[in-house]
Amino acid sequence: MSQSISKNVAGWKIALLLLWPAVAFCSGCQVDVAGQTLPSPWYLTDDVQYYAPGPEFKLAREAAAMQEQKEAVKSQAQEAPARPLAPNQ
Repeated sequence: MSQSISKNVAGWKIALLLLWPAVAFCSGCQVDVAGQTLPSPWYLTDDVQYYAPGPEFKLAREAAAMQEQKEAVKSQAQEAPARPLAPNQ
């Protein structure tokens, strides 16, 4: 009986060794080989993820608001007449 069990176990081991490469190939995940990350075999059929290019300067609105404030302060300074400083008593 022990021979039939060992044959059965050996059969499962052979089946596992034959099926393992097929499972690994069909999984479609990335592979790391010698420091390179290689894509799955189906990378050409994957969805394209496109991100539209944005402005180079990420804080454009903040910079525009600061410029408006600077211009507002400058225009207020030009409109207000210069007052002489009161002498200290």
